[in-house]
Amino acid sequence: MSIDFISDEQREALQEVANIGMGQAGASIAQVLGEFVELSIPQIRAVAAAEIPAALAALAGDGVASAVRQAFIGELRGEAIVIFSEHSAHDLAELLCYGDALDTPASRELLLDIGNVLVGACLGGIAGLLQTEIGFSAPSLLADQVATRQLIQAETIAARCALLVEVRFGLEKRAFRCHLVMLMPDDAVAALQRALDRFIEEL
Repeated sequence: MSIDFISDEQREALQEVANIGMGQAGASIAQVLGEFVELSIPQIRAVAAAEIPAALAALAGDGVASAVRQAFIGELRGEAIVIFSEHSAHDLAELLCYGDALDTPASRELLLDIGNVLVGACLGGIAGLLQTEIGFSAPSLLADQVATRQLIQAETIAARCALLVEVRFGLEKRAFRCHLVMLMPDDAVAALQRALDRFIEEL
């Protein structure tokens, strides 16, 4: 299904600001973990709501994963989802000297904390560049070590379609991998378009 939300010029501007925002998020995580963070180039595409579960599963790959979700509100609104690969919690616990805290409330709290740092730094950076205010809900655990195809169910997505902005974070020489996905419902994209147009005009 082909959906066009934004123009090519707006897409390029969004990729530019997302790249900067993701870089800020990577720097924040590197500071917390004391490790070099590898980043992918942000990928932007529009997807139908029914296709979102499969899209997230494809990002996460085979096996199991955990996910943290966090809503963002303001002129820009939607939901951010951070998907952690199967062994990421082990690496985080080891890096932060949690010992054998895996599969405990402390381990889940760790994922919430890291997800919160990523989302806040990334979307805060994007909002700053687009000169718009943004607020966040408290992060919550969307899924805990489930099959990737079960990360999110189509019936929980209210929008007809969504704009998906995705980037991959990794740690050098470690198994830690996570994806930050920003989902904006179709009825919220007009505000994003206006913010992007302002950004383009000021270049």
